[in-house]
Amino acid sequence: MNEMEMHMNIAILGLGTVGSGACEAVKSAIDLEVTRILVRRPKPEYADLQTEDIDDILNDPNIDLVAECIGGIHPALEYVLGAMEHGKHVVTANKALVSAHFEELENCARKNGVQFRFTPSAGGGIPWLYNLQRAGRCDTIEEVHGIVNGTCNYILDLMHTKGLDFAEVLRDAQELGYAESDPGADIEGWDTQRKCVISANLAFRTVIPEDSVPVLGIHHILAEDIAFFNENGLTCRLLMNASLQGDAVSAYVEPTLLTSAALESGVGTNYNMVSLTGKNVGPLSFYGQGAGKMPTGTSLVHDIIDIKDGISFSPSASTGPAPSKVDNTKTSHPYYFRIAAGASFPEEPIASEQVRNSYRYITTKPMTVSDAHALASRYENAFVAGYKE
Repeated sequence: MNEMEMHMNIAILGLGTVGSGACEAVKSAIDLEVTRILVRRPKPEYADLQTEDIDDILNDPNIDLVAECIGGIHPALEYVLGAMEHGKHVVTANKALVSAHFEELENCARKNGVQFRFTPSAGGGIPWLYNLQRAGRCDTIEEVHGIVNGTCNYILDLMHTKGLDFAEVLRDAQELGYAESDPGADIEGWDTQRKCVISANLAFRTVIPEDSVPVLGIHHILAEDIAFFNENGLTCRLLMNASLQGDAVSAYVEPTLLTSAALESGVGTNYNMVSLTGKNVGPLSFYGQGAGKMPTGTSLVHDIIDIKDGISFSPSASTGPAPSKVDNTKTSHPYYFRIAAGASFPEEPIASEQVRNSYRYITTKPMTVSDAHALASRYENAFVAGYKE
């Protein structure tokens, strides 16, 4: 299909949360038609469209674009590469896929003369990646950071505002559909790590491996930690952080202690807020629903409409040489450590300490991110957070 033609035929892979949301959102768009849906289990309402064989989609010359909504790495990777090799544009919200195979997917799209878009993969319903790429066209992006996991934000917000403990709020989040039955990827920070990688790749025209980005999650936080933060006028949020550091990139994920002056401290329930700092434009922030059926499905359809309308998208990784090494040895700030009262801790970095409720509450002097995360790894059930200065 010529990109400027008015009608576009779409195949959707998967009818889970995102796929069903995309199906509904397409109904509100002009000149988009879902003509095929890949399913694992047939659904009566889509009897005329569904198939269980990916080849029915790959080999159909009338399908212009494939929306990958399966999730995970395999078989999503093979399906996406196959679609682009058959001359079909691809859109996806699959953060695991985009984070792990960013360069391979971009190279495949370029080689086959198609577009590969992934706006919902970091930010869900927020047009974060679209605007990040747009901001970088005539500016140098110096930093990206923010709240990109609604599950963690919901948990932390209710612990602060309702005085509930972690397990209770997590159960509540699961009942509301904000958290998965296995919430590990969210509460341990891996979901945020993937979104950090995708954002850094786009912002800094680079490709960084997932495992080079250190992560501290929120799964060890206690009501005692929240009480300490509230007493000191601080709010805890899980943030991704990435910035240019000379010829390298600093990138990490950690719970972060914020004063009321920080915009992120006011982000409640399952909302997200993510920001960039440009050399020319300064700080820009984006706020909204970072996940969910209709926010994410609608964002996916926005990508489809842009492709249909011939709006190009050139991810930064496709242009020129760039840093690819993660170096967290030059980024520093104070840290909070809550460890058992009997646990040892190096004396040199301690700025202040309280001992109560069988715990040591330690605030350190500024430490590099690499040193702080290495120190945190010594303590099995400690809660560690950075202070945002």
